[in-house]
Amino acid sequence: MAKGGFRGGMPGGMGNLMAQAQKMQRQIEEAQNEIKLMRITGTAGGEQVKLTLGGDHVIYGLEISPEVIDPEDPELLADLVMAAYNQANEQLEKTSEEKLGGITGGVKLPF
Repeated sequence: MAKGGFRGGMPGGMGNLMAQAQKMQRQIEEAQNEIKLMRITGTAGGEQVKLTLGGDHVIYGLEISPEVIDPEDPELLADLVMAAYNQANEQLEKTSEEKLGGITGGVKLPF
């Protein structure tokens, strides 16, 4: 074995690799905080139902047009609310993937 230990190490050394990992971790944490503060609006029924979803998946607003409130058909209103939520959630997931994908190079991390 050559004097001085292993010489075929990674370019830039282990310290550089650790610094890059820490930088990426900080960027991910910043992006996650930005995502939590986001507000996405989903709509359904020709915008008769509007739902505002936060990046933390909490509903922050719900507007329902009186025209879609039919006591004879409560399932319709439930369907519209779910559709608005699903639309907002889909957009939130897409936006989150774009923000985090730019940092991780498209590698999906378990958050």
